Amino acid sequence: MTSPASTTRPGVKAALELGVGLGWRSEIDTVVERQPGLDWVEVVAENICADHLPTSLTVLRERGVTVVPHGVGLGLGGAGLPDPERLGKLAAAALALDSPLVTEHLAFVRAGGLEAGHLLPVPRTRDSLRVIAENVRIAQDQLPVPLALENIAAQLAWPDDEFTEGEFLAELVARTGVRLLIDVANLHTNRVNLGIDPAAELDRLPLEALAYVHVAGGTLVDGVWHDTHAHPVTEPVLEVLAELCARVAPPGVLLERDADFPPPSELAGELDAIRRVLEGSTPR
Repeated sequence: MTSPASTTRPGVKAALELGVGLGWRSEIDTVVERQPGLDWVEVVAENICADHLPTSLTVLRERGVTVVPHGVGLGLGGAGLPDPERLGKLAAAALALDSPLVTEHLAFVRAGGLEAGHLLPVPRTRDSLRVIAENVRIAQDQLPVPLALENIAAQLAWPDDEFTEGEFLAELVARTGVRLLIDVANLHTNRVNLGIDPAAELDRLPLEALAYVHVAGGTLVDGVWHDTHAHPVTEPVLEVLAELCARVAPPGVLLERDADFPPPSELAGELDAIRRVLEGSTPR
């Protein structure tokens, strides 16, 4: 099928205004349902079946809450072509949820038939860019809605990179028209672990392609930042969000939490902290 995303190349359409959202997880489904002032939710695509959606997601959809499927296993950053079955499931999830877009990661997750079990950074070279751009085009042509790609948290960097992450993403957007999901917690992770300046990377990104933003918590262990999604959001992560908001008004911001779920009041407090950053920022 031909997707709306394929018609955007080489330009990028304006993103849908999503607002402030929360990651939907089965462990806190009713908490998410009852969270006041929630504009939208995101669900891990691999955790649902399109023909048998969780009741909670159906309730949210009937209420008019936007639901976005977020893939973790497509592996568009690998050398192999995108798996048609995985693409089909992602497309089916988007249709079942009536989603305005789908998202995935700029990462590789498997090679030689072996699963890494983790989102691994891609080599940022010209050869890699050519392969990934083709993989993205294939995915765009098979998805019924636009695709956005997320920057990842890295524990290592390839020695022969020819681009910074921001430059690589900018070139990928220019070649494919893909949208961007910018995770400010991942930018902070890379600042601590790899010495990368989040503000400099934000300046290199084509923020006109921004679909939405992720915010998440983590923890510092022996000088290494772990992007756990199981700890409260820290002030340095909110500062990176403020840096982004100084450059562009994000169409949407979503809080991720995957484990050690706090009481609903604490989740509400973190969402309010995000709202305060958004309300206090004026894009340049």
